Amino acid sequence: MYDKRKKKLLWQIPFLAILIVGTILIIRQQRNTPYQKCSGTIFGTVYNITYQYDKDIQKELVAKMQEVDSALSMFNEQSIISRINRNDDVTPNEMFLNVFNLAQKVSDDTDGAFDITVAPLVNIWGFGFKRGQTPSQPAIDSLRSIIGYQKVRYQGGRIHKNDPRIMLDCSAIAKGYGVDVVARLLSDKGIKNYLVEIGGEIATKGISEKRVPWKIGVTKPSDDALQNGGELQTVLNVTDKAMATSGNYRNFYYKGGRRYAHTIDPKTGYPVQHNILSATVLADRCAVADAYATSFMVMGLDKTKKILEKHPDLMAYIIYDDQGQNKIWYSPSLKDKIQK
Repeated sequence: MYDKRKKKLLWQIPFLAILIVGTILIIRQQRNTPYQKCSGTIFGTVYNITYQYDKDIQKELVAKMQEVDSALSMFNEQSIISRINRNDDVTPNEMFLNVFNLAQKVSDDTDGAFDITVAPLVNIWGFGFKRGQTPSQPAIDSLRSIIGYQKVRYQGGRIHKNDPRIMLDCSAIAKGYGVDVVARLLSDKGIKNYLVEIGGEIATKGISEKRVPWKIGVTKPSDDALQNGGELQTVLNVTDKAMATSGNYRNFYYKGGRRYAHTIDPKTGYPVQHNILSATVLADRCAVADAYATSFMVMGLDKTKKILEKHPDLMAYIIYDDQGQNKIWYSPSLKDKIQK
């Protein structure tokens, strides 16, 4: 019996040695593979991508982002969404439909807090393509009559609008979707370690160049973004997750002694006035995180908590104002990811 065990052990030793040597070689190769970095502008904002790979594939990454731009960018006059807004006869492609369908789903889930038809109201309040006078109540009411995600649908290969004046704006979800598209391309190439950031929306996988999990800072809200914009409220471990942040503290203007936030409530037609300063959302997909971060800014803290109860796959870090003092609320499941 002893001899049989001894012979079996002797047969196993070479296989164990090969396994150990192979593992060492894989680890050494991984450590020696450089981290590539590229940055530029897309969707009217800045992108930064870091990935561990033996080739520079920036041209492929840019080409993929340009595909998203061609489908969803309102800054691109020939994009699918721009042509739909001009009521051209255009067939939406897969990218547009992916975002459109997700947007409609989030709109249903948030009772219309997220609404890609809100652009005319955003514009009249001065945060879109125009900056003008504070809108009158009749002007707001007139636009509210055409606002509503239920008034647009995909049918028969086309986007149909109940009113030709309806204008789609996917800016609150397109950057997140662009992040997802780039991340998918990197994963399809077998890349295990990367960080993709477009306009502040992020997706990560694996570890950073420092051989540690990816850590992302959440900026402390401040009216004076130039002076205090670099101060961090917290640092989150977002490895193998996507993250998006929406906030009113950097995008607002004063008119007649009042401060108007850039987030518009589709139901009232007015900028939101509740106390949430910023909403950071973690999810498996950045487009999802992006859409819900915007939704939470519209909904306020109490309704946000109810949505999160329905979606355990979502995690949120909320900074809100409590009688002039910044307070924090976050999903219990996020506790282990808070590094600071």
